[in-house]
Amino acid sequence: MEIVLTKNQKKVLVNHAQSNFPNESCALLFGTDDSRTCTVKDIFLAENMEKSPINFTISNEELLKGYKEAEQKKLDVIGIFHSHPHSEAVPSLTDKEFMVGNPVVWMIFSNKRDELKAYILESSLAHVSIKII
Repeated sequence: MEIVLTKNQKKVLVNHAQSNFPNESCALLFGTDDSRTCTVKDIFLAENMEKSPINFTISNEELLKGYKEAEQKKLDVIGIFHSHPHSEAVPSLTDKEFMVGNPVVWMIFSNKRDELKAYILESSLAHVSIKII
């Protein structure tokens, strides 16, 4: 499985992570899901209402706004982005718990390693390759 995004979209996500440092940043990824390829078409930058370096929460109001925006653009929410300011770009135990209820690609940016990785939880945690175009 792979997720495709543009250089500019990657820059937007990395800038969002850096501007929220030392706290986690978060966003919804809108796009299309064609069997084993998810293509990012738009990004919905969200606010981490926890303002925490180890957790993120998007408010219900903002989630609703994001899903409505995706629907208006005739896109699906294909992924969730967040950053790990002080650790690796690997899902934490909390991330894994939330991945169960949100079966989309989870993209994580590590500020510590300046590294972007993606995962999906199917029967087990699987790495998703990232293609930058």
